[in-house]
Amino acid sequence: MPSWRSSAAYRIAFANFAAYAIGIALLGAVIVAVIHAAFARQLDSMVSDEAATLAAEYRVGGASELSETLAERGSRPSSSRMLYALFDAHGRRIGGSLVVNRPRPGLHEITFIDPKEGPDAARAMTLDIAPDRRIVVAVDSDWSERFERIVIIVFGVAFLGFCLLGFGGAVILARYLERRLRSISGSAQAIIGGDIRQRMPVSPRHDEFDQLAITLNRMLNRIEGLLDNLRQVSGDIAHDLRTPLARLRARLEQGCVGDHDARAIIEDAITQVDEVLSLFAAILRIAEIESGETRRFFKPVDLSALTTELAESFAPSVEDEGRNLLWSVEPGISRPGDRELLAQAVINLLENAQRHTPPGTIIRLSLVDAGDIACLSVVDSGPGVPRAEFARVTKRFSRLQASRNTAGHGLGLSLVNGVAHLHSGKLVLRDAEPGLSATLELPLGDIPDMNPDQEKENAR
Repeated sequence: MPSWRSSAAYRIAFANFAAYAIGIALLGAVIVAVIHAAFARQLDSMVSDEAATLAAEYRVGGASELSETLAERGSRPSSSRMLYALFDAHGRRIGGSLVVNRPRPGLHEITFIDPKEGPDAARAMTLDIAPDRRIVVAVDSDWSERFERIVIIVFGVAFLGFCLLGFGGAVILARYLERRLRSISGSAQAIIGGDIRQRMPVSPRHDEFDQLAITLNRMLNRIEGLLDNLRQVSGDIAHDLRTPLARLRARLEQGCVGDHDARAIIEDAITQVDEVLSLFAAILRIAEIESGETRRFFKPVDLSALTTELAESFAPSVEDEGRNLLWSVEPGISRPGDRELLAQAVINLLENAQRHTPPGTIIRLSLVDAGDIACLSVVDSGPGVPRAEFARVTKRFSRLQASRNTAGHGLGLSLVNGVAHLHSGKLVLRDAEPGLSATLELPLGDIPDMNPDQEKENAR
């Protein structure tokens, strides 16, 4: 198990915690700055108003009135520690208790002598109330600084509490992420170890991890299906090749002993080899179709003309074997596609209907425009296929028990199914009661692009 230093879950959680802590610190700094600015404005307003009031009293009552006011206010206790000083034209302090050098006019910071603390800072408003008189009104900033310190201490304690809470949440989040990822990793390790039926755990919450697990489980189901299909195909190839190869070997052995017609033996051997080659050609053709490479060469195909041409060319051979072929084709139906593959798909459907039905069977070939879909159907009145076998007969080498003694390798419907999906359509099998209905449903118009995964999923 990776340590917390190399764990992505812990990195994500701690990065989130760091962002959370930085955000709170910035918020606190902004709050302290706003409080400081608000106090500064308040102090400026206080000293400015007080200075204006004293100037008004001087203009009304004169120097004596102002001196009495300064003495009264200087002796009065105040939480804001308002301080006063009156200077003459020579810079001498002639009134008030504020010990400071004569400052310049205006609003600014000054340094005064506090009897208890020594040099101290204050916010002061200096105003010339007469040519030879300058008044200074100041507020000791100690009380505002004490309040700001209290705010900073309170915020610091709160920030520490929030950080502890955030750190605990980050650890819980990291452990949760690690636990969920470890469950997926554990299932993957089991699958790597050979347990292909193992699946990712899915909780009832159906969150993002569960959606990922569901997607991975679908992928594993797909892989398991492909492996099962591979095992089936391998077994079926071995089974289907064994008979022609055994016959070929037997005929060649006959040529090695006794007096036999060499020409007949060679011709029979060639027939057996051709059967094997046709099997591999069909397999390669299906693989080529499922790869989707031929889609690049699609051209407009007149389905109506193609269906009519195939019906007319197949009718004589169908009738020669004692069956009837009827067809109904709507004119003017066309779409992009591979004409050769579409023709091969229809031929396979007709050959299946011809091969697996008794004499006297009626085979119907039809092409209709069902809105945005072209439905090309081959329907027979033969014994049909059980509904439970519909999904199986479209797989490679799948043959019903009743068809074991007929020619073929069980690849016809698989090829038709591949052609349908290559053209963004599907092969639909239905019970014709009696008989089987096989319909190629092909969307009309342009074929939408599909990525390889979609094509493989469709071709499954």
